[in-house]
Amino acid sequence: MSASRDGGTRTSELLASLALATDLGTGQPLERGLMTCVLAMTVGRAMGADGETLRAVHQFSLLRFLGCTSDAWETARLVAGDETAFLSAMAPATMGSPREQVASLVRSVARDAFPPLRAARLAAVLADPGGGHRSLSTHCETAVRLGTRLGCGPQVLAALAHAYERWDGKGAPSGLSGDAIPAAVRIVVAAGDLQLHARASGTALALEVLRRRRGRAYDPTVVDACLEVGPAELARLDAVPLWEEVMAVEPAPHGRLDDAALDLALTAVADFADLKSPWLRGHSRRVAALAEAAGRWCGLAEGDTTALRRAGLVHDVGRVGVPHGRTARSGQVGAAARERERLHPYLTERVLAQCAGLQSYAALAAAHHERLDGRGYHRGLRGAQLDIPARVLAAADLCALLRQGTPDRAGLDPGGVTTALRSAVDEGALDPAAVDAVLGVQAGTSRRGHHRAPAGLTGRETEVLRLLAAGNSNRQIASRLQLSVKTVGRHVENLYAKTQTHSRAAAAVFALEHGILPE
Repeated sequence: MSASRDGGTRTSELLASLALATDLGTGQPLERGLMTCVLAMTVGRAMGADGETLRAVHQFSLLRFLGCTSDAWETARLVAGDETAFLSAMAPATMGSPREQVASLVRSVARDAFPPLRAARLAAVLADPGGGHRSLSTHCETAVRLGTRLGCGPQVLAALAHAYERWDGKGAPSGLSGDAIPAAVRIVVAAGDLQLHARASGTALALEVLRRRRGRAYDPTVVDACLEVGPAELARLDAVPLWEEVMAVEPAPHGRLDDAALDLALTAVADFADLKSPWLRGHSRRVAALAEAAGRWCGLAEGDTTALRRAGLVHDVGRVGVPHGRTARSGQVGAAARERERLHPYLTERVLAQCAGLQSYAALAAAHHERLDGRGYHRGLRGAQLDIPARVLAAADLCALLRQGTPDRAGLDPGGVTTALRSAVDEGALDPAAVDAVLGVQAGTSRRGHHRAPAGLTGRETEVLRLLAAGNSNRQIASRLQLSVKTVGRHVENLYAKTQTHSRAAAAVFALEHGILPE
């Protein structure tokens, strides 16, 4: 990865934090990705893999599910409920036989929905046998775009691009087979499934799964190495601190992110988090910019404004672990969904706290929903327990949310935002100086000037991309722009070609990267 070797945040620690986040996003227990990393490194060394391959194994094992947020909303709607529970239930069958995959679908799709809805959703899923392949392909494409911005090298990017390939050529996205599959993928997929099945059913049954899939989903040589070293390593890993183990097995030299590289990487983390929900895409970037500027407005030192920017970028990373659930079915947010929503600052802190380079931002990032009157979350802090940066971040986050809206509430105009923030001050929830700073920054922000659209997009294609990235269907875009659905389809095809993307999620990442989403 392109980074400083001498100082700054250790690259592997940032990637390990992302592994914790993708555990949340895929419905897995925290540290599943860390255990996969250590186990895969042991398997790779047992196979005699060279240093560059081992480095790719280390990084890819931590980032394999980096695209997991790319179609979370669509998956939740498709399965009429908790998309993280669905991904967790499907994980053991992903590399299984078609029969295993169908059985898992039947058990998992809309399992908590009313019987008529469950039957309808299941029929829709079974009627679209290519849906799973498209979803995994989208995950891969999105992971490559984010991985590029994290500074991943060619071997890791190649692995991310083919994260779900199978030895027999029946995987995704490209149907590669045999040795054409990157070595890191062959090692990590088998090692990851070994620990996944061992946790669910015990080591003996997990080894039987690997034997049954040997030469089908998995490289026979990798399976043989897993059978040789896997049982002892799994037993050892149950009793050791996994974070420290991940750092210990990283091949030298250990890359480090300087300040500029860290900012680029944290912006990628922000986009990873915001892809979870169409209505929040670009939210973390907006909060970071607004909080940093408001901190300057308040006269804070540069260290504090830097902390506000970085905490703003990562403040919502815990949201990837909050399932859409009922919201995706009806657009209504019930009490249970609100309680799950209140967990995300806690999850943000869990994801960030172990990374030495992010520890100083973890508590600040996790405080973005705290309120001066003690009615915030997740800690219920009040008054003097909240320092000035925490007060500024809370005001910036609420301001951005009010402007952007949610599934059950349209975004407010500037006047409405001002009224709402002033009301929060009057109620004792927000700090008046912090609100003054945020509103002052908002009022002083100049309009974006006219500029040439990236990738040669026309004005109309840019409008279509903006609405597409915000989660609108072709029919909704057509209605908004007063075009035919067919015309919108042509614009979508053209913008895919110009931006070199192949899915809505990847196009949304392109829009974020180039500032196409509205401020």
